[in-house]
Amino acid sequence: MNIAFLGLGKMGTPMVRRLVAAGHQLTVWNRTRARAEALTGVTVADSPAAAVLKADAVFTSLFDDAAHQAVLFGEQGILNALPPGTVHISLSTMSVAFGEQLTAEHARRNQPFVAAPVFGRPNLAEQGRLWIVAAGAALPIAQARPLLQPLSRGLSIIGTEPPQAYALKLGGNFLITAMIHSLSESFVYAQAQGIQPDLFLETVNSALFQSPFYESYGKIMLHPQEKPGATLDLGDKDIQLLRQAAAGRQTNLSLADNLAEIFAQAKQIGLGGEDWAVGQYRMAQQRGKLS
Repeated sequence: MNIAFLGLGKMGTPMVRRLVAAGHQLTVWNRTRARAEALTGVTVADSPAAAVLKADAVFTSLFDDAAHQAVLFGEQGILNALPPGTVHISLSTMSVAFGEQLTAEHARRNQPFVAAPVFGRPNLAEQGRLWIVAAGAALPIAQARPLLQPLSRGLSIIGTEPPQAYALKLGGNFLITAMIHSLSESFVYAQAQGIQPDLFLETVNSALFQSPFYESYGKIMLHPQEKPGATLDLGDKDIQLLRQAAAGRQTNLSLADNLAEIFAQAKQIGLGGEDWAVGQYRMAQQRGKLS
């Protein structure tokens, strides 16, 4: 199938490789062209609009609402260039409000649209083991499903309205943030009691959770990787989007409000570019010091 893929960041690049390996014909575009040219087995387009002209399906994997606004609606945006019937599959995490805007715009143009944000870090994208949360009408979902299989170990179809997928993804990321926060403060507490954080993690996870997720994130926090996965800045963005979505439905989330304050403090001391989990842990270490 002819696929256009827009956005070649830490997640987009390994997903393109998976789709090429699955036998699809890929035309790619990235704001920084050199990243696109570093890929093999793809055609590099000069603009988003040029990338989609012959596409049967279009993937977008972009940072935030503003990036989508530019790529979809800008001077070289794709919405005016999409061939009739071409399904747009959005893999990104975005605000529920912007998801509602995109859904309405695709409906107005009679253009198939599937929201399909992904759970997983770049290493899972490389392995094709992401978990994908999808929402959309039945026909676009049927079009998207076989294209998502090379990228994922599982797919949850959660509704017919694309914004539902973004709402679920933000809720999932909130749980990750809360887990990291609790692990961070637990490690600070354990160390203050003379207990090695590694031993604390192994014991508590064995006794209580038996969770590969706790184990994986705990190890990242205690033994940071050379290259960060998702950054603390990205985690902060998602907390803000969650709070906006909650406010839009008159919902109060006190823990999310507290975490937003902690993220703001972390960014003020220069931790925004750190790995999301590592930055939260370092912030907990700072906050744990009594004056």
